Amino acid sequence: MFVRLSATLRPALRRAQPSWRPRTQSRGCAAKSAAVHLHQDCLELSYGGTPMRFNYVWLRDHCRSAESFNSSTHQRNVDTGSIELSIRPDRTAVEDGHLVLTWPGGHVSKYSLSWLAENSYEVSKQRTVHQRILWNSDIYESANVPSATYDKFMSCDDEMKKFLQNYLLYGIAFVDEVPATVEATQEVTQRVSLIRETTYGGMWCFTSDFSRGDSAYSQLALDRHTDTSYFQEPCGIQVFHCLKHEGTGGRTLLVDGFYAAEQVRQKSPENFELLATVPIRHDYIEKSESHQNHMTGIGPVLSVYPWNNEVYLMRYNNYDRGVINTVPHDAVRRWYVAHRELTTELRRPENELWVKLTPGKVIFIDNWRVLHGRESFTGLRQLCGCYLTRDDIISTARCLGLPALS
Repeated sequence: MFVRLSATLRPALRRAQPSWRPRTQSRGCAAKSAAVHLHQDCLELSYGGTPMRFNYVWLRDHCRSAESFNSSTHQRNVDTGSIELSIRPDRTAVEDGHLVLTWPGGHVSKYSLSWLAENSYEVSKQRTVHQRILWNSDIYESANVPSATYDKFMSCDDEMKKFLQNYLLYGIAFVDEVPATVEATQEVTQRVSLIRETTYGGMWCFTSDFSRGDSAYSQLALDRHTDTSYFQEPCGIQVFHCLKHEGTGGRTLLVDGFYAAEQVRQKSPENFELLATVPIRHDYIEKSESHQNHMTGIGPVLSVYPWNNEVYLMRYNNYDRGVINTVPHDAVRRWYVAHRELTTELRRPENELWVKLTPGKVIFIDNWRVLHGRESFTGLRQLCGCYLTRDDIISTARCLGLPALS
């Protein structure tokens, strides 16, 4: 039977308290009181109403003294592999809002109590890594989220910051009034991130000419999906710009996958757990005279942080999903039930946001979160776009002071 995540990793992170009595030291600090309890294998700190436990090796490994940590490069100097696994501090004190530990040999470590609280497991498991607004069509349309404008976006950091804030909150953001050229689209994308080279190239421009072995290169309707689920690390951001359309149809469909996943979590926690733990393979197989590719990515439909169960990545692409041979037979049917429930949520009409992409409107899509699709169309429809590196767009947001943590 498939082993649930909660039956493996989580209990190891929630070990019971030892039965023997610890030593206790209490001190007052400027804003909050703090109490320190020394256990056999960890130090327990009560601060701000939250009891937190810190392994002694962890404390020595995270020492912020100049000898142990380079504050200029934010890199560790201490050799973690040389720390004695049985290490314990000789002396412990709370002074002026800091925990002060003296280790065998005389080395002194000093930690801000607020820093310890910020970086403790107990606080982290209660905290959302990435602040998001989950949406259906009514929620998004009621928010009246503004688009950035090309001239201001390219010249004003405040405009770019607002754009990135919307992208982080909703998983989609728009730039309007962009010249309908590949070059201008590339300028816009490189303002916030690096272009990710893939088998499709860097910047790409395509029509419904079946030039690649993918149904996107057709006039057919495409159901909601995430891209590059067959990569070991799916592309982080998808960019689209419709340069020309001489015909009908072709509206773009957007669905907040995390909103749908949360509906499943609330209604059927056991199905959510299956979707977050069963590994599924996706394949991209292309065999033509000009292109030869066979890529495979493996991962669950929903990837979650194990300490707080927050979803950070969705792989949902029914076109590219490979053979399910990674789980025993008794789990397969249960997975199909869970997948059906998620699909039902993703296909609810009230969860669909339809957007008509026109020349000048560039859309950025969080490919780890927001599914996209399209209705069928007629006539010549030319799009350009690219994939962007997720790390770099998040870095840009952080450097502008936005709370972007994932």
